[in-house]
Amino acid sequence: MMHKGNEGNDNVTKDVRRVVRKKYSGIAKGGQSCCGGPSTCCSSTPESVSRKMGYTDGDMKSVPEGANLGLGCGNPVALASLKEGETVLDLGTGGGFDCFLAAKRVGKTGKVIGVDMTPEMLEKARGNAAKGRYKNVKFRLGEIENLPVADGAVDAVISNCVINLSPDKKRVFEEAHRALRRGGRLMISDIVLTRDLPSFIKDLEVAYTGCVAGAMMKGEYLKIIQDAGFSKVAVVSEAKYSIESMLDNPKVKATIKRRRITKDQLNSVKDSLWSVNIFAVKG
Repeated sequence: MMHKGNEGNDNVTKDVRRVVRKKYSGIAKGGQSCCGGPSTCCSSTPESVSRKMGYTDGDMKSVPEGANLGLGCGNPVALASLKEGETVLDLGTGGGFDCFLAAKRVGKTGKVIGVDMTPEMLEKARGNAAKGRYKNVKFRLGEIENLPVADGAVDAVISNCVINLSPDKKRVFEEAHRALRRGGRLMISDIVLTRDLPSFIKDLEVAYTGCVAGAMMKGEYLKIIQDAGFSKVAVVSEAKYSIESMLDNPKVKATIKRRRITKDQLNSVKDSLWSVNIFAVKG
């Protein structure tokens, strides 16, 4: 059953999910992504993108080949303070990269659950888990607005540049809060705005699936986390988010030319987007 949010009606929600699912299905099958933090991932390797986001060479070498797709905008695992024996939930697991890193931190007595709404991504993640012989990692098909996890089942929720793709972010944080045990932690990396985006960017499908058009104002984003019941909400770190790869897209270039977008307008967009690492606690 689909829950309505405050950010659009059911038709808009379905359209957004269809576009995102199509895009990430293509990536799972071998396509390229333009969501990649402080770099232009379309012209870089997943490794170079991840390195800029704070992942070490050791992190990347420790996971199965193909798990790191260079899709994130930060490194939530490094900041999650995971402990032996804990249960971790990853929202929008992709190829399983953060899940596998988390699995090493929680050890054999811990557990990691990865949730993704794209069957092709889940197939890829499960294949990577089999290659790496991870016995403490499980992947589940589901939407992050309706998590297939019991109440109070996990110690930590992580997510890397995925919540911005949701048409109902309020619902996502309510679900994360529900899934966490009392005292559990939320550690996410995402894209936020410091000023509103112009309509020519918001209307572009490539901007949405590139983790840009779905971004929310920073203050509003932090407020919906607090409103979901979290305490100690804090931005741990932030960096300007590069959209150069998106601006190089032929469709975007054509739109810029057709609408006669000025250089100053484009610079305004570049200054608006930030990659943030956010920490919060379920009180």
